[in-house]
Formats: sequence, C-alpha cells, structure tokens
Amino acid sequence: MRPMHILHVVGARPNFMKAAPVMRALSPYAEVRQTLVHTGQHYDANMSEVFFHQLEIPEPDLNLEVGSGSHAQQTAQIMMQFEHVALEQKPDMVLIYGDINSTVAAALVCSKLGILLGHVEAGLRSFDRTMPEEINRLLTDQITDLLFTPSRDGNENLLKEGVPENKIYLVGNVMIDTLVRLLAKADYGALETLSLSSYALVTLHRPSNVDEPEMLTALISTLNEISQNLPIIFPIHPRTRRRLQDLHLKINKSQFHLIEPIGYLQFLAMQQKATVVITDSGGIQEETTYLGIPCLTVRKNTERPITITTGTNKLVGQDMNLLKKEVDRILAEPAKKGSVPPLWDGKASDRIAAIVTNWWAAKPHTH
Repeated sequence: MRPMHILHVVGARPNFMKAAPVMRALSPYAEVRQTLVHTGQHYDANMSEVFFHQLEIPEPDLNLEVGSGSHAQQTAQIMMQFEHVALEQKPDMVLIYGDINSTVAAALVCSKLGILLGHVEAGLRSFDRTMPEEINRLLTDQITDLLFTPSRDGNENLLKEGVPENKIYLVGNVMIDTLVRLLAKADYGALETLSLSSYALVTLHRPSNVDEPEMLTALISTLNEISQNLPIIFPIHPRTRRRLQDLHLKINKSQFHLIEPIGYLQFLAMQQKATVVITDSGGIQEETTYLGIPCLTVRKNTERPITITTGTNKLVGQDMNLLKKEVDRILAEPAKKGSVPPLWDGKASDRIAAIVTNWWAAKPHTH
C-alpha cells in the first residue's frame, strides 16, 4: 500500500493550534506523509518564531501569502492559489480547521477537484448568519466528506442539516489537546512581573466590540469601573490601542494594565490564575471551561454552547451593566462550577489519526 499524502490547510493562529496536535498524532504512522500549507490569511510577526517554537509546530511547507482583503477577495485569492497547490501536490486527503475564509476556500477547491476532505471542528453553529464565520461553517460542512466534531451539539446540528450520519465523528476538542500538552510549560514570568494576587484577564478583538467607537467607549468605561475592585490585565492589539488613543479614552493606570500581546504559554499562565476572563474569543471560551475559570463572553451568541451548558461560560452580550453585575457576583459568591465536556481529554487528535488511517487502510488502492 502506497503512503497516504495528507495536506493540512491553515490560515490563522487558532488554526495552527488545532493542526499541531493532529500533525503530531499522525506522525508515528509510517503510511502517512504530511504537508502543511499556510494560506497567509492572517500574518502576524508575533506568531512566527515564538509561536512555532512554543507550540512545536513545523514551519509550513508552503505559504501562499494571501494577506488581508475583503471576504470575497481573500476567499477568491486563496481558491486560485490553493487550486494550483492541490493539482501539483495531488493529496489523498485535505484536512481543514475551524471556520475562517481559508477553510471554506480550500473546501470549495477540494470539492470541485474530487479530493477527499476532512473538517476538524465541524458542526459548531451560532445560528447568527450576520457572522461571516457562520456562513463559512455552514458551507464547509455541506461539502466535506469526514466531519470531526468537538461536542455532541455538533453532531446534532449536522444531522438536522441533512449530513449523513456515517460522515460524522465525535472526536472531542483538538484545541484542548494543545492546552493539555502545554499546561506544564505555562510561563508565569509576565504574571510575576505584575505581581497581582487576583485579576480579570481581558481579550477583545471582534470588530463589533473594538471597531465601533460607541461600544469601545462603553467597554473601557465599564472595565475602568471593574478595575476599582479587581485589577485588569488586557493584552491589547496595537490596532485597538490606537483606537483608544484616537478616541482619547483614559484608563485607570494603577489597576488597569494594558500590556503587549503575549505568547500562548504566557497567556495560558494568565488564564489559569485569573479570577475571571472577559473575552469575545471562541477558543478562550473552551480553554476557560477546561481550566474551570469563570468566563464572561461579550457576544450575543456563541457557536460553542457546551461552554455554557456544561462549562464555566456566560454570555453577557454587549450589556455593560450585566458585565459589571456578573463580575461583582463572581467576586461575592463562589463562581459557577462547570465540568469538562466529554472527550475533552487531550486525545481528540489521536482519535482523528485513527479514523483517517483506518479509512485509508480500508480503501481499495487502484492508483
């Protein structure tokens, strides 16, 4: 039997964190050859050396360097460039991750070329079609051959959408695989420098929160209030920092610490010791659930409802009074005790590797 060639497509930082454990799980299989393609959808210098080093990810074999643009431009550019790669590389299977434009672009190309496609983190739904990611998720899952879901709700969503049951595999959460493996290496250096015994960790990046002047003003005002009772650490993106300056927003400097973006191992340490995490990130809702840290999500919906029903997450929407009230409640009484969802055990990628290689072994090899 000839080796199976698997091509992994990634395009942004969270994709790397999902692809890394899957690549590692597949590496012991002699019958598998792997190629990593980075579309370059998000380029972040911070992500390069430190990020690859911390996550022990191989450098991409190919970088398409697509860069930013409108959704249509970016998706079209990735499709055009990835089609060349797919025709040249002739992979037996392409694995795609998450819900970014690179994911749906690669899915469309593979579907039209008849290349077997696996989607890692399939079936997640926010039921909000104003979010570009939701469109990407819906389209990708309709044209994918093997759908790897992180939680039971993913299976239920796919079945309701008419996806055949024999394509769906509940494997658990590959993001948690990365967290479990690196937890022992969490870097407390930046945290020790701040020497805070209790704090709220804040991460905000969604345009609806940081690009709308009114919303950003309300958020900073509320965080200033919260910081009077609970110090805040906010690793802030340079673009958001510029917006604060443009809007002349003042912060309570003694208690409200705006810091430069930090690496994964530093951020993991900060999450682990936080009193509460305030975020609009999908992945952080999952990580806080695993770590048992209260999480308040500044969004009206989430595609990860298991973090609410089983985990430690609570949606506060864009209601700043509710955000403040929930922080006060966490400070006043024992926080919501969540539990870790089934199969979030650090072995999701091993399950994916077994399914993929079993599929290859069972396939009649005629070419």
